[in-house]
Amino acid sequence: MHLRSSHCGEDLMSYTHVDKPIRIGNIEIKNRTFRPAHGTGIGLGWMNDALIAYHEERARGGVGLIINEVGSVHPSTALLQNIYDPNIEGGMRKLVDRIKPHGTRLFQQLWHGGHYGGWDGSVPWSSSDIPNVEAGVVPVRMSKAMIDEIIGSFAECAYRMEQYGLDGVDVHCAHGYLFHQFLSPLTNDREDEYGGSFENRLRFTIEVMKAIRSAVSANFVVGVRIGPDLAPGGIGIEETLRVARTLEDQRLIDYVNVSVGNYCRNDKMIGGMNEPPGYELSTSAPITHNVKIPTLITGRFRTLEEIDQVIRAGDADMVGLVRAMIADPRLVSKSLAGDADRVRPCIACNQACVANQVRGLPIECAVNPGAGHELERGDHMLERAPESRVILVVGGGPAGLEAARVAAIRGHKVILAEANSYLGGSIRTAAKVPTRHTLVDIVTWLEEEVYRLGVDVRLNTYLDAADVHEIRPDAVIIATGAMERMDGIQSSHLGEPIKNVARKGVISSTELFMATPAELGRSAVVIDDVGHFEGLGAAEFLINQGLEVTYITPRREVGPLARQTLMVEPYLQRMQGKPFRYMIRTRAIAIEQGEVVVGPAYLFDTLADSSKVRADTVVLVSHNRPNRDVYDALVGQIENLHVVGDAASPRFLQTAIREGHIAGKSV
Repeated sequence: MHLRSSHCGEDLMSYTHVDKPIRIGNIEIKNRTFRPAHGTGIGLGWMNDALIAYHEERARGGVGLIINEVGSVHPSTALLQNIYDPNIEGGMRKLVDRIKPHGTRLFQQLWHGGHYGGWDGSVPWSSSDIPNVEAGVVPVRMSKAMIDEIIGSFAECAYRMEQYGLDGVDVHCAHGYLFHQFLSPLTNDREDEYGGSFENRLRFTIEVMKAIRSAVSANFVVGVRIGPDLAPGGIGIEETLRVARTLEDQRLIDYVNVSVGNYCRNDKMIGGMNEPPGYELSTSAPITHNVKIPTLITGRFRTLEEIDQVIRAGDADMVGLVRAMIADPRLVSKSLAGDADRVRPCIACNQACVANQVRGLPIECAVNPGAGHELERGDHMLERAPESRVILVVGGGPAGLEAARVAAIRGHKVILAEANSYLGGSIRTAAKVPTRHTLVDIVTWLEEEVYRLGVDVRLNTYLDAADVHEIRPDAVIIATGAMERMDGIQSSHLGEPIKNVARKGVISSTELFMATPAELGRSAVVIDDVGHFEGLGAAEFLINQGLEVTYITPRREVGPLARQTLMVEPYLQRMQGKPFRYMIRTRAIAIEQGEVVVGPAYLFDTLADSSKVRADTVVLVSHNRPNRDVYDALVGQIENLHVVGDAASPRFLQTAIREGHIAGKSV
């Protein structure tokens, strides 16, 4: 199924299904949207005020159902929210009290990670002693007594959730966790009644669901999250459907929540901008079309228009929005009110939501500075300034646009001066990279917002310090971005810059993407000293131009910062069969006519073990320099002066928008 994707033009009359209520079990949900469970890291194992505020902001935004992030049911898998601990009761009851007044239903996801445990040094439990693919930790094979203990833990936690006032539980039977470990022949080599045949491998799931059903009332909703794992020899679509239909036939569940992937294919669990909206439909629809109970699906959906199409086509009864509601908690209410074009778009970059979790940090959002910080910042906390003042923003990239937007919301008269003929800054360049086009959505939205708010936008306007003084602003925010660094310095050998970087044919990624040179030749080398997607994108761009490409980096792996966003594996899959090779832990020593001299980054003898790589074109991807000239000239002359984004120090989109937001709020 191909979905029309749009962020504008929706209105109240365009929806046929998404705004309608639905009955699941014995409860009614006000519309067909739900916020699926996802790790936040905010509560650090507890339902604290910050996590409650995060959930409440989404409930206030009109979503029909919130499924709270995975709750660990047993100490053998302690990790996120440890709902087996009775001390969590106060926080859970407070969450219920804050969510219910908004008319949003609340479920708790019940979870056991199986061999994805042991992070505290303990021995994890699993169906067999097969190690997990993330850390290689070997679990203990569960005895019958251990199985019974876990079954009891699921039932006890479900019972507690009903007592705390929640509406249901979502039992996590997907993504390679404990239920999948019992279900999959890849992780279950048991020879007792819990291994071997499909019926035996399903036994643990059935026993857990029966125990839960016996522990809760008929008014409490019980559902499962399931999905094919995409691993060869694992749990495919047909077996996943058999699980769903068996549980349905035995009346053990009220709904089925379909997802996809496991940690061998975590890029499919949380598809990035390389995936289209609804990318999971090909694996979800064969399941949702063949059960009778209500069905829930996910898959990088961003708008209510997309959701309405899915439900109208009969592919699901409810559709989930995770990252889209991280980006804009009010997505549902804005859209239902006819203001879909006002929804801040998720760009599926995974740079702050997913990457923060990979780094062990609480989630944030590259485009929404308030996400994960609802108690301290965000649009919901913006108030009009006591006095309207003249605010000058110099620079129209993402930091400057956000600063101008926030200052205008607060009632200031805002002037935004941009030296280029367009707004958006370096994001306009980055969006030209293959599979990265949705980056432009956020600067397009910011541009529309500053014009809607009446900001005085002055394009083709370069300002120096004298020009700023002539305007006589009450406050100045400098957001002039950064400039390419083409000096050849590499992090592995700071004192030995690449020789001959001034040669013809050596270009920056900006030159490549914005004004593709007519004569690129037949071969290229990309030298990546940064490790984000920029270097990988340059290589793919060149390959699409018909060149043979060698990617060189002194880093220990290909795109380590892109790996945290789950973008590297899909990238390497796209490179299969193409004229692409990569050399890690490798530095460039010199650029010569038609070739680059390279050597191991871990050696410090300049020519030790060196070799040559063909290159008609060389793209140099290095850390940029802040463009601070105007700021430096104004320091000490203007009292209310701020510098934000790459003008302060070249970093990434998340930081630029956050600093712009904070500056706009402070003036």
